[in-house]
Amino acid sequence: MNKTFRKTLVVIGTIAIFVALKFAAQEYWKYINTPFFQTRGVVLFWDDVNKPEKLDWIKLCKDANLNTISVYAHDNVRQQEDYKSFLERCKAEGLHIDYEEHAISILLPRTHFAEHPEWFRMDENGVRVADANCCPSSEEALEVIAKNAKKVAKLRQPTNHKHFFWLDDGRPVCQCDKCKELSPSDQALIIENRIIKALREEDPEAMLAHLCYDNTLQAPTKIKAEEGVFLQFAPFYRSWDHPLSEREAQRDGQKLTHGDYLDALAANLKVFPKETAQVLEYWMDVSLFSGWSRPQKRLKWNREVFLKDLETYASFGIHHIMSYAAFIDADYMEMFGDVSFVGEYGSGLHKYREY
Repeated sequence: MNKTFRKTLVVIGTIAIFVALKFAAQEYWKYINTPFFQTRGVVLFWDDVNKPEKLDWIKLCKDANLNTISVYAHDNVRQQEDYKSFLERCKAEGLHIDYEEHAISILLPRTHFAEHPEWFRMDENGVRVADANCCPSSEEALEVIAKNAKKVAKLRQPTNHKHFFWLDDGRPVCQCDKCKELSPSDQALIIENRIIKALREEDPEAMLAHLCYDNTLQAPTKIKAEEGVFLQFAPFYRSWDHPLSEREAQRDGQKLTHGDYLDALAANLKVFPKETAQVLEYWMDVSLFSGWSRPQKRLKWNREVFLKDLETYASFGIHHIMSYAAFIDADYMEMFGDVSFVGEYGSGLHKYREY
């Protein structure tokens, strides 16, 4: 091998090493600058955000590196200029907006019951009732639900393509002959599958939440999720005095242990993709901790539990986290003057890395 050839090999080798190191450096830089938790947000009520001169949630979110806000508001509020201005401000600041609520009564108004009782659930006594949810074995009911979901989606237009049309809050499901062998989770998924097909006719990127909560905690076993339906895990009855990783822990007065929740999450992630799975937590939910009554109580923020919970969710491969922060409003700020925990929440999510 002559010297010229050897020098050529050295040059080629040096260049190859340089290129490899540069590529590795770029990938590492991309890794350390890409937050593990891609969705980092809060779920609020309109009363929480409508006095920005006293508590500016948009600024709070930006300062905390949060990127998503969901605000519940009644339809009459949605028509008001201050609500529209709030949405425009969020968009200008690069904050995603979505709408999370129990919505079956919106998609299937109960005024239809008089003419179409068969659209609504049957109770355990064999009587059709309009108190909650619907009969997912009714093709006509599903058609009405899907049609109205498309209308609502056009009106609200979430900026992240994510839609949330939850079943009624922990309420009973249908017990007719066709439905009674289906779990609440399976019944929910029938409805969600029909909705996502309708939504994707207008928006091919549309996604729809399957809320894993209360009576839909257990994974569906008989119905397969359509593409675009993602898991939303909401451990409502857990304890926030202990991290979720403590399997034997449980909230006072509740039957479910943290182990029950972890097992349910694992089972649901066998049905729904982990890449799109989203957690809905309550770490900052002053409304819950105040018994949904005012004047609200001061939040007992537990940073250590929160950070350990992030490790738990990350271990399941979950990259999307939201937390209720309801009742943290102008009155809360006036009474307690401290919402620094919002910054700790955002910082924990933004800085988390899986090592």
